[in-house]
Amino acid sequence: MSLFNPPMEISTRVFTQIPEKYWKDGNSDWVRANKPGQKVTSFLEGPSFDLEGNLYITDIPYGRIFKITPSGEWLLIAEYDGWPNGLKIHSDGMIYIADYKNGIMKLDPKSGMISPFLTHRKSEGFKGVNDLFFAKNGKLYFTDQGQTGMHDPTGRVFCYDFESDQLDCLINNAPSPNGLVMDMEEKALFVAMTRGNAIWRLPLLKDGSTSKVGIFTSLAGGISGADGLALDNQSNLYVCDAGHACVWVFNKYAEPLYRIKACTSGRTITNLAFGGKKNNQLFIIDSSTGSILTTELEHPGKPMFLHS
Repeated sequence: MSLFNPPMEISTRVFTQIPEKYWKDGNSDWVRANKPGQKVTSFLEGPSFDLEGNLYITDIPYGRIFKITPSGEWLLIAEYDGWPNGLKIHSDGMIYIADYKNGIMKLDPKSGMISPFLTHRKSEGFKGVNDLFFAKNGKLYFTDQGQTGMHDPTGRVFCYDFESDQLDCLINNAPSPNGLVMDMEEKALFVAMTRGNAIWRLPLLKDGSTSKVGIFTSLAGGISGADGLALDNQSNLYVCDAGHACVWVFNKYAEPLYRIKACTSGRTITNLAFGGKKNNQLFIIDSSTGSILTTELEHPGKPMFLHS
């Protein structure tokens, strides 16, 4: 980013934090594998709003799904044997979850019942799915990250067509694919490569495949990398930086515009979602402190499939 002027800094405030009654003691296989020796009370991810303005989030190590009302009240919707990460709401109101342990899961928000939706491709299980996104045409895109990285660039990005029940692999050479979102015209897919510390751009062809995949932008390095993504209605791309306690904002030419700085002590900014009455309020997850941060922006977010 040294080729451009330094981005303007935008401040945040805490919208809400996970209530102490929901804290856990760290007794989790996920904690032992990913945060050994630490007492992890929660690790929040996957923010997504429903039509009533309720915010749904996941808690990866303890298999929990929470609903947070516009006033900040926390409700435990589901708790199950899984590692839920990304979460998105379909046009029919059903919730789809990228669960690292189980694959793509489906949640009925009224009953709290969770059921498997996509657990494998042919006879092969997934490496560990991470995040997901619905296009306006209803297709589901999701990342299969697993433990991939620069040492093993075999992460995958999939597309599932509900009408044909077809599951296609778009790429299989990704170093830790994570968050994903489409451009305004939905002619290209942006994918965060956490260990590659970059955002890839995947042009989508008429037959649904991709070609001429390239790097849209790279981040500045550090101990982690790019995580959750979002887009506003001016085609500006919002990138969570899981190591630098901020969200970077780039215009459609990958020029840096803003740095949205976390107001908490944590550095693990993992995911984000637009919400609020005008859809111009950004809600940001600081997983390391169990906090949801917020700030008001000039432009509203790109409407999700749910609102189109």
